[in-house]
This record gives sequence, C-alpha cells and structure tokens, in this order.
Amino acid sequence: MKLKINNRFSTELPADPDKTNITRQVKNACFSYVTPQIPANPKLIHFSEEVAAMLGIANEDAQSSEFTNVFSGKELLPGSRPYSMSYAGHQFGNWAGQLGDGRAIILAEVEQKEQFYTLQLKGAGMTPYSRRADGLAVLRSSIREHLCSEAMYHLGVPTTRSLSLISTGDEVLRDVMYDGNPAYEKGAVVCRVAPSFIRFGNFELFSSQKDLKTLKMLADFTIKYHFPQIKGNTSANYVQLLQAVADETRELILHWQRVGFVHGVMNTDNMSILGLTIDYGPYGWLEDYNPNWTPNTTDRENRRYRFGNQAEIGLWNLYHLANALYPLIGEAAPLESILEQYQMKYQEAYLNMMRHKLGLITLKEEDNQLIHILTENLQLTETDMTIFFRKLSEIKKSASVEEAFELIKESFYRIEEVVDKTEAAWMYWFTQYLDKLQQESLSDADRKAAMDKVNPKYVLRNYMSQLAIEAAEKEDYSLIEELHLLLKNPYQDQNEYQKWFAKRPDWAREKIGSSMLSCSS
Repeated sequence: MKLKINNRFSTELPADPDKTNITRQVKNACFSYVTPQIPANPKLIHFSEEVAAMLGIANEDAQSSEFTNVFSGKELLPGSRPYSMSYAGHQFGNWAGQLGDGRAIILAEVEQKEQFYTLQLKGAGMTPYSRRADGLAVLRSSIREHLCSEAMYHLGVPTTRSLSLISTGDEVLRDVMYDGNPAYEKGAVVCRVAPSFIRFGNFELFSSQKDLKTLKMLADFTIKYHFPQIKGNTSANYVQLLQAVADETRELILHWQRVGFVHGVMNTDNMSILGLTIDYGPYGWLEDYNPNWTPNTTDRENRRYRFGNQAEIGLWNLYHLANALYPLIGEAAPLESILEQYQMKYQEAYLNMMRHKLGLITLKEEDNQLIHILTENLQLTETDMTIFFRKLSEIKKSASVEEAFELIKESFYRIEEVVDKTEAAWMYWFTQYLDKLQQESLSDADRKAAMDKVNPKYVLRNYMSQLAIEAAEKEDYSLIEELHLLLKNPYQDQNEYQKWFAKRPDWAREKIGSSMLSCSS
C-alpha cells in the first residue's frame, strides 16, 4: 500500500512546539503533533471500495494487516507525522473558546491524480484538545458515521467520506444518555476523508486570540488551496472568501432540506469551510415531516438545531465567521451585504428546490403559496417525508383529486387520524397541484424521472442504523454491508431491498438510537 504524502497544512502553517498529547491551551498554532493510541486488537469491519479506489488503494491492500494497522492508529504511514487541528467555536449559541480535534487525528494529506485528500482518524486517542475526554469512539457511533458519510455522498449531498470502520478491541466507557449510567462499549475507529477539515472555528480561534498573523496565514492558505478562483493579495480577498463560504453553506443546507436530513449539532466548530457535512454525531432524517424535530437530546428543550431552523443557523454561523475575518478587512459593509444576500438567495433557491421536488418546471407566482400549503398539510398528521415525495411522482396529470390522495396515503403513519378536516385540506391542495401539472409541458414519464432524481427512495433512517449496530455488537456485520450497498443507489428502485422503503416501525418511535441521540460517542 503506497500513498503519496504531501502535507501542505502541517508544512505551511505554524505548529504547536509542545509535541505531547497532554491537554492544554494552545497559542499561535494551527495544529499540534500527536501520537495515536495503539489499539489492543484492531479488526477491519468494513471499508468503502469507492473511497479506497479514490485514494489509489487496491481492494487486496485494503484487506491487508497493514491497512488495518495504519487506519486504526496502530502503525504510522511511512513519512507521515500525525497531528490534530486547533480551533474554537460557538456551541449551542454560546462561545466555548478553544475546542480543537478532541478525538480526531490527521494521519496525512495524500495526493492522488492531482487531487488532495486529508485522512483523519476519529477515535484514535487523546490529543491536546481532548479536554476531559479520552479521545476514543465507540462502535455504535462509528457505524453511524461510516454508513452516513457514504450514504450522503450518493444522495448528492456535499460530505466528508469514510474509508474504513475498524474495531479496536478496547472497551470504552460512555454514558449514552447523560443520565448517570455509564457502561463499557466496544471501541472503534473511522477513517474520514475530505479535501480539508478546516472549520469556521479555526478562524474564530485566532481572531478571538487577536493573533492576526496566524489568522491571515490560515485565510491565505485556505484561499490558495481551496478557493483558487480568488485572485490578488488585498483585503478584498477575504470578503470574497466569506462570499464563497456563504455560497457553499447555502447549497449544503438546501441539500439537507431536500432529503430531510437534520445535522443535530450545527455548532461553528462543526461547520466546514468547504460546505461539507462534517461531524456525524446526533444526526437523523425526518421520519414524519416535522420542522421542529431535532435528533439531539442535548437540544431537546430549545431545539436550536431543528430541521426548520437549519438555514437560519447557517446564517448565524456565517455571521460569526464574518466577525472572525473582519480584522483582516477593516470594514463591515461588504460583510453585512453578503449576510443580507444569503437570506434572500436562500429563499429563492429553496423555492426552486421545492419546485423540482414537486416536478414543476414552469415558474408561477402562486408556487410559493402551493408549497406553503403543502408544508402545512404534511404536519396535519404524521406523514413520512421520504415516502410522500417518492409516491408523488407516480401521480398522472389525468388523475382525479381522489386518486391522487389515495396514492399518497401510504405515507401516513396513522391513517385513522386522517379525519374530514385533514382530508379536505389535502383535497384542496391536490386540486391546485393537479391544475399545475396540467399546465406543464413534461409528460408524466419525464416528470416522474426528473422527480425521482431529487426525491430519494431510500435514506439511512435511524432505526436502520440501529439494527446494523445491534447486529454488529454480536459480530454480525452483514447488515452494514447490505445498507452500504443499498444506499449507493438511493434514487433507484431496488426490488431486492424493497423492505427498506417503509415507514419507521412503531418499536423505533421512542427507542434510544432510533429516535433521539446524544452527543456521547
């Protein structure tokens, strides 16, 4: 297994002179060198053939002991020097100060076919940023991250990727629900892959420390390698950087809304500067369409990171990134303009995204009202978002209102709750929707094909992950592979996997791991 190492981040940016893993406050440094914890008995559970190929790793190499040892932290890649990044952040709206990679260790940056990838181990031991934690991860959260990273990629959502899932043979103590009942769980390590793991919080750290020299170095590095379209060497570069990040962030959140994904922990330290979905902790997909739902038990009371609030949180986070970049610019007006445009551009893009979900090509002023009524109707009774939009593509222009309504009934969790008032609301909406379809030039077949490209048939519902976790805890990893294969083609009908095109089972409604999750991992 040969990888071409090209560590740009750790070569060009300042390092912490302290080379121990001891937790501490770090100043004037973008990263600290660290040594991964050697696992007791690492075993490969699963790897992504696609990600391996992307990195130039052959399948036979991925199944070797060398691969398992390197990507569990047991051995180092020749010529590599692992490190963890320093950053700060706002957590649940509050300034948290220095945070950093508390359980993430970057093995190396590698170059393959003129593309650069950062390889990061999650769960490989303590770093200077672990605070009071152990830097480890458990099997359940590692399975969720490994499966979801790849599922999101195939949904067309910008995301970090996952190369491998490896059990460590170590036991890790965790209090799953933060209720004073910790227990030992199986440890695991995931190898995450991305062009970069730079976050909003990297910039916040140096701005908060008034370390403008390092702040400028980081911003220039980010522009040089990740936004090369930004030319010149003036303060305007940093305005353009904020604009580029705002555009990427807006597109990311639109994708989340399109597929019904809820991140759960949209802290500024969990926001990628490249607009990638990063840090898969308490995430989830909407089962029933509920804008107030969040998968995170820590957020249960205020629901800050609920589905319907993700766009506003994106803007809030961008505001703090703008504050961090301000010292490099010296004037607020251009930054304020970008933030003001974000909201306007998001609303316009959201409307277009929903039009595509509904199969509407011809733009009409009344589309906004049609979409608003739809989102209200979806909340009248528990209605499965994924199934509803997938079934909607089957409706023919010539269908009656009653026929259309009958077709989407499959998406209702409690059909007995569809009383007269609910049915009347749907009849009204379908009257408007069918009228719109009859004005469209697309044939029924072409419209269905277009809708099925943006409305997935399969998503990684929490209960599906939970089933895979429970099987894996008994050393049965077949369901991990099945879900991995299923979710590589989420928009296609897969007859052999039809059982996964189904509403959440009743047993999963309140079950830990299938409804809400904690940040514990």
